Amino acid sequence: MAITLVNPSGLPEVDVYRQVSIATGSKQVFIAGQVSWDADGRTVGAGDLAAQVERCYLNISTALAEIDGSFADVAKLTVYVVDWTPDKMPPLLEGISRAAAELGVAPVPPATLIGVAALSVPDHLVEIEATAVID
Repeated sequence: MAITLVNPSGLPEVDVYRQVSIATGSKQVFIAGQVSWDADGRTVGAGDLAAQVERCYLNISTALAEIDGSFADVAKLTVYVVDWTPDKMPPLLEGISRAAAELGVAPVPPATLIGVAALSVPDHLVEIEATAVID
């Protein structure tokens, strides 16, 4: 694999992501922010953060599969959540867990979580972009 995930000693170990990603592959892939749209552009899980997070991860997986990649190739995720507050962490983690179970992966690359006022479509509660490196 082109990506090695590491939790260095001296930094906190977090269950849902790793602190460092080492990329040794030759092809960088930048996946546009994915929202909870199905293939027809309909919002999945309106009003349900966990369902929308799950769909974002599934959409990232679909994009990666198209280029013969997988979550194992993801070097970094950036997660944008509308009106973020810490009480939204449980549904966020639930969505990640559901996607991980469905995909049969542990999607734990380094991640940045950013609270935003709004996204481009009012029904969207979360948008997730990914950077991957493929051999």
